[in-house]
Amino acid sequence: MRLLAVNGIQLLDRIEADVVFVTELATAECITWQQREHLMNISQPRDRNDKLLEFLTRRSVADFQKFSEVLAKEQAFLLPLLVTDGGLIFSARITLV
Repeated sequence: MRLLAVNGIQLLDRIEADVVFVTELATAECITWQQREHLMNISQPRDRNDKLLEFLTRRSVADFQKFSEVLAKEQAFLLPLLVTDGGLIFSARITLV
């Protein structure tokens, strides 16, 4: 959830919250069907994304995990924003001698 807060602005501009994607989210039960209907009534894509992210921050961690799974399936190019800071992967390698 912290990554959603950190990378939310990038998601705000990149998520394609079209009918198919939002329906998948409702089917996966990470948002309610009422929330889906509300989102579909928002005409501006950025406003729809903003409301979607607001809904997600009010849901459980399990619901966020479901969102991540739907995102991986439907818009996989955005998944790095949820699993790393800004899509950058940091790794440390320790070598023992």
